[in-house]
Amino acid sequence: MSALSRVVRSGVARRRVQTVVIGLATTMAVTSSVLGGSLLVASTAPFDDAFAEQRGAHLSAVFDAGKATPEQLSVPVDGVTASAGPFPVTTITPSDNGPGRNGAGGQAPGGQAPLTVAGRTDPGGGPVDAVTLTEGEWADEPGELVVSADGPHAHSPTGSAVGRRITLTDGSTLTVVGLARSVSRTADGWVPPSWVTAPESYQVLYRFTAAESVDAGREAVVAAVPADAMTGSQSWLVLKKAADRSVAVFVPFLVAFGVLGLVMSLLVVGNVVAGAVGAGTRRIGILKALGSTPAQVVRAYMAQALIPAAVGTAIGAVAGNLLAIPVLAETEDVYGAVKLTVAPWVNVVVVVGALALVSVTAWVSALRAGRLRTVDAIAVGRTPRPGRGRWAARLTARLPVPRPVGLGLARPFARPARAAAMTAAVLFGATAVTFAVGLASSLNQIQIARDHDAADVTIGVSDPGPQPGSRPGGRPAAAPDPAAVSDVIAAQAGTRAHYRTSRTQVTVTGVAGTTAVVSFTGDATWDGYQLVSGRWFTQPGEAVAPTPFLAATGTEVGDTVTLDDGGKTVTVRIVGDVFEMSNDGMVVLTDAATLTAGNDAKGATHHIAVQPGTDVNTYIDSLNAALAPLGATARPGRSGQASDTIILINSLTATLTLMLVAVAAMGVLNAVVLDTRDRIRDLGVHKALGMTPRQTIAMVIASVVVIGVVGGAVGVPAGVALHGAVLPAMGESAGIGLPASAHAVHSLPELVLLGIGGLLIAIVGASLPATWAARTSTATALRTE
Repeated sequence: MSALSRVVRSGVARRRVQTVVIGLATTMAVTSSVLGGSLLVASTAPFDDAFAEQRGAHLSAVFDAGKATPEQLSVPVDGVTASAGPFPVTTITPSDNGPGRNGAGGQAPGGQAPLTVAGRTDPGGGPVDAVTLTEGEWADEPGELVVSADGPHAHSPTGSAVGRRITLTDGSTLTVVGLARSVSRTADGWVPPSWVTAPESYQVLYRFTAAESVDAGREAVVAAVPADAMTGSQSWLVLKKAADRSVAVFVPFLVAFGVLGLVMSLLVVGNVVAGAVGAGTRRIGILKALGSTPAQVVRAYMAQALIPAAVGTAIGAVAGNLLAIPVLAETEDVYGAVKLTVAPWVNVVVVVGALALVSVTAWVSALRAGRLRTVDAIAVGRTPRPGRGRWAARLTARLPVPRPVGLGLARPFARPARAAAMTAAVLFGATAVTFAVGLASSLNQIQIARDHDAADVTIGVSDPGPQPGSRPGGRPAAAPDPAAVSDVIAAQAGTRAHYRTSRTQVTVTGVAGTTAVVSFTGDATWDGYQLVSGRWFTQPGEAVAPTPFLAATGTEVGDTVTLDDGGKTVTVRIVGDVFEMSNDGMVVLTDAATLTAGNDAKGATHHIAVQPGTDVNTYIDSLNAALAPLGATARPGRSGQASDTIILINSLTATLTLMLVAVAAMGVLNAVVLDTRDRIRDLGVHKALGMTPRQTIAMVIASVVVIGVVGGAVGVPAGVALHGAVLPAMGESAGIGLPASAHAVHSLPELVLLGIGGLLIAIVGASLPATWAARTSTATALRTE
């Protein structure tokens, strides 16, 4: 073993705290980098990967069973490379009066939400739309059902819906035997074809030669089948657009946390190595006196950083991969992907990059060791520059605080560089916590604004409205008369406010595709609709629309747009930008009188607020009794079901924040350990003069109070500024405008508490060194060189 190797091994073994801190800091950095990198890779094209693996359908078409036979739908079509079907399709409606309603076999959230089910013998789908089973088994026998893992019926009150019995309105039952996912969103569920004895329609799935030319392919399909047979269709481009918009939210968030973690880890590693050089000045002088060259000294101190960094990198890579497993599993649900794994090249890039950055950081710090003159290093040792910090000691001596506390408060000014490094670590920790708390609060406000579900009771509401990629086809059940239902609601005791909405599809001049128009009867301003800008409509002819619609039409608040409703054109003035995410943002909200055909349209939904003190369950029972002759059923509102995307971002925020706080605390711990070792003889003198262990702990803790206060005071505004930069970027990436409530989430008391959090980080980091200093005996401290 060479002399240099022995120096390195001795340094690593002797400075255990330094070794552990470098290892843990690197572990945290690599873990978060692997996790963040994996999610960034997963965010690049999750839908495209899943679509390719499942052989997704470029066009999902539904045909009226009364106008086309399976033979007529199986004819070759120009431009079609593969097709699957025709599959028999029917719509089923669960009943509220089935067995196990409130138990393990209870109904899924969504109550009587109808399901469009397709008859398939196996999940393979042939050359198109290979449905992936995520749980359970495929439905092989009549009476068995596989439901979509992305739908409201995939869960029961006890968790998974597998094993749950669904009672239908005709008294028959279906047993859920599995959950499955179709990247093409072709159905809400699948049953054996023999179960669909009288199909309402047939579904055929197509893949085209030119995947982007869906409109041309659809025209070719229409020309090849009987006239007016096609009743609905869905393009894969709509699904792709919605998926990409959802994924884009993650990129600014991951970049922000990635930069924070990288900078903090480099800061901690650099400070640890720099502290090791400062604390080992005398040792460096001895090494040079024994013949070590400056280059050898630099390599020795670089190696002392690289050895624990290499171990930390290995542990971090393993931890990152393990942590990525459940996170990517959640991401699969959010993205609708088939299988997401950590890309091997992500591990390689992170490992090589981490070691390279540690090497550069350690080299910069160790270079100072190589430049030290032998005589100066031996003579000075670890003694601080004479006179440094005396003014602070004199000032704190006059403060009305115990003397040990005063000595601690003055200590940072004796080592300003080290104090600055600790302050930077606390600052980044406070920034991370402030940013995380603000982001979580903003996402909560976005969830509230998205749901706008302040209604206590709803009628006819099974989901927030047509969603991007919602499956076409199916024949809805007959709906009750909306005006009659409104009259019953108004006459019901305990009703405080109510309104109803109906939807219709229109075209907009200059915009391809259709736009949903939501017509309102009654005042809906109490139900949680939030505006990005402008105001709510107050009269016919006015409307509000979300940012995606304004972007697609090239309009702003104050402009007019023309809506074409089956040949009838209506011009509306946009008076507000509303936060509304249904129908991929292509939606207009207006008064029912604006579109004369929309006021009494079938399929209306009703939203009800009850009087304060009214029991909602009793109100619903009474209202349902009055609604029974009309065939309508009221249900509790306020689902409160959080978005999977928001849950995932909150989970990642908590995980990454804890990592950053841990790194910040370790940076403080290492610096306090070095400072305590530098002052070991002073501690011995203090103890000899009567300083008790509690006073010693108070002195060491007090030495980081100023650092914690300053770091928190600067870190909190930095976190607020980071939140103010990242949140709009997340909204722009998703193509949506965010309401004011999502931005204004920081209150003064909360900011004060977050500032105190910076102080807590510093105190936590200093607690162990303070305990160690208190336990050191007086004789040992006085004998230490």
